[in-house]
Amino acid sequence: MASWREIEQDAPDFAARVRERFSAGTNKTIATLRRDGSPRISASELEFGDGEVTLGMMGGSMKLLDVRRDPRIAVHSPTIEPPVDAPESWPGDAKLAGRVVATPPPADNPHEGAGFFRIDITELVLTYVGTPADHLVVESWHPGTGWRRRTRD
Repeated sequence: MASWREIEQDAPDFAARVRERFSAGTNKTIATLRRDGSPRISASELEFGDGEVTLGMMGGSMKLLDVRRDPRIAVHSPTIEPPVDAPESWPGDAKLAGRVVATPPPADNPHEGAGFFRIDITELVLTYVGTPADHLVVESWHPGTGWRRRTRD
């Protein structure tokens, strides 16, 4: 697993483009695991700062109960549709997977029972339409192997 800082140091251009995709809107989609192992998706907000990706969850929320039981998560950036007339201009979408690690609440935290976490990242993916617009480009980063670029027809 890796911190955001490690990814920024290893693949700075890739990390900047992924961060840009996550910054395209407030609400991201987070997947957690229910008690029975089935997936649950919820809206969430993320922050990138001080070399970490962090998030908070409301006290008593189902996703908070999920991650306290099993810290594995996946997060998808806000979805923006590719332009019909120029799909290759679409900046793509980003995904990350990892484990949440509890962190102390901020000093000004007004939310009783809320959970605060950093994400230790196990996978980071950026997918977009290539040029010409006849293939997808999939860029990824994994601990131990680093950045990789593949195409799919």
